[in-house]
Amino acid sequence: MFKKIEHIGVAVKNIKDSLHIFQDIMGMECSGIEEVEEQKVKTACLPIGESKIELLESTSPEGTIAKYIEKRGEGIHHIALEVDDLNAVLTDLKKKGVELIDREPRYGVGGTKIAFLHPKSTNGVLIELCEHKA
Repeated sequence: MFKKIEHIGVAVKNIKDSLHIFQDIMGMECSGIEEVEEQKVKTACLPIGESKIELLESTSPEGTIAKYIEKRGEGIHHIALEVDDLNAVLTDLKKKGVELIDREPRYGVGGTKIAFLHPKSTNGVLIELCEHKA
């Protein structure tokens, strides 16, 4: 069902400042910056091994990331797991009683299909499921 940790999402106030830390100080390379308008977020991806760190900056004060930072501060926002068939996984998890934030997949970074599981069902951890284009 789950293939690997796809990425760890980190909520940041400013991607440029955070990239300075990850690139200039830690020596990681950014593979790209993308804005996802419907989620009111700008992302920067930093590959590391088979996974990546995804920096998330809100593009709106009403965005999910802005609200998260206001309440909890900058830091780890979610863990993303890669799956082959997101629709099938969502159906299976729903049958098992997992509370879904997204009942249907939506658009994510790089054209992925994504859906989130509610932290109430996953020991307080926000889990994102990702399916890459075939």
